[in-house]
Amino acid sequence: MADQLPPGLGISLEEWRNTPPSVIRLIMQLVAKVEALEAEVDQLKARLDQNSSNSSKPPSSDQPGDKAKRPKKEGRKKKRSRPGHRQKLLEATEVREIKPTRCACGCADFASLSPYYTHQHIELPQIAMLITHFVLYRGRCQSCGKTGKGYLPHDHQTGFGPRLSALITEIAGIDGNSRETIQTFLASVLGVPISQGAIQKVIDRGAQAIEPHYQAIMDTARATPINHLDETPWYNRSRLNWLWVMANKRVSLFMLHDHRSKEAFEQLIGAWAGILVSDNYGVYKNWNNQRQSCLAHLIRRAKGLAERADPELYRLGTWARKELKRLCSWAKDPPTKGQLQAFYARICRMIALYRDSKSEAGKFARSIEGHFDSLFTFLWEEGVEPTNNHAERTIRYAVLWRKRSLGTQSDKGCRWVERILSLRQTCRLQNRSTFATLTEAFASYFKEQPPDLEWIRLPAQA
Repeated sequence: MADQLPPGLGISLEEWRNTPPSVIRLIMQLVAKVEALEAEVDQLKARLDQNSSNSSKPPSSDQPGDKAKRPKKEGRKKKRSRPGHRQKLLEATEVREIKPTRCACGCADFASLSPYYTHQHIELPQIAMLITHFVLYRGRCQSCGKTGKGYLPHDHQTGFGPRLSALITEIAGIDGNSRETIQTFLASVLGVPISQGAIQKVIDRGAQAIEPHYQAIMDTARATPINHLDETPWYNRSRLNWLWVMANKRVSLFMLHDHRSKEAFEQLIGAWAGILVSDNYGVYKNWNNQRQSCLAHLIRRAKGLAERADPELYRLGTWARKELKRLCSWAKDPPTKGQLQAFYARICRMIALYRDSKSEAGKFARSIEGHFDSLFTFLWEEGVEPTNNHAERTIRYAVLWRKRSLGTQSDKGCRWVERILSLRQTCRLQNRSTFATLTEAFASYFKEQPPDLEWIRLPAQA
């Protein structure tokens, strides 16, 4: 021990050798304690620096100033901008032709007139509600003397028609507004006074009207070969629940459950046995069929390690991030056989070098090794994406809803959330009007007729 001079003491080896053994033991204990405290401080600092770009934390958890603090990278490629939007020419209800009146020279005669531009002016017509009063009569039968009454038609008994009911449901569920906001809107814009209790009854009927749609979405999701899954916390009566989503390119199925568990996962998927795209939550990692691990999650974890002060963590994080980003880019530009073999050799070497480390570098290397087979599924199976961004984008609106409303207060409310979120996201995927869909759903519900669900089902199901 006397021949091993701890670094940073500022004394010579000769002085160290002349130090009493009891003092050496005390110094070594202090050195070990300092090293442990430095490691703990590094971990705590890394935890404080975590955000959605370097960990699995959702973007909603980022602090307002986090984005401004992130250093800008030099030489970073400019992101592709979204395609621009131009106002679409709608079908005209009136056409006015504007012709030149007088030239600058004073002449008022023009030849070869032709249109060169169409300016579209859009206005909302004066809103006039269609209000029908059903006056019910009763009278005495002249034959038997019994009293007879007139009864309301079945599809008018609620007092609110399909379009008004659909509008209330649209504002409440599709836009996520409160009952008070809906009440104010109806009174201000439509001139319809209504109580919040009546609004809730309309929403309850909406949940019943779209139940067949929810079942059709569930059947389609479970019949689709590839699905993205994710989950997020939800609160029901202030108790922690979990909102699950099973999404693909056609439908999105939401389900609220008491737990984040294998039981909830199996209840969501039913008998489905396709290709699962997900993060590395334990229930997903134990999937017995094909799975694509989300490369974006691994890249963010690697980025977090690359930002650490520890040299070992920095080296592994930088290396892993570079390789995983290269792998992810092959979704658009498939690799050659030689590129794939070289990548495979590099990633195996990286795992071998860090697998036995007791630090977070070893933990991350073992994590990659644990689901190694699920890293490349998108290269072999058509339609599989290398990330779970589809599910994360799908569940984003639900997260914002939870933050606004703090969850639900009843099981009935949970069923409403499941159904309206599923319908909303499915309509968005198919570029379908949610208002038109809700209007059709209410019309069918009031007439006790099955709604049209062919647009939800897969061609093989229809």
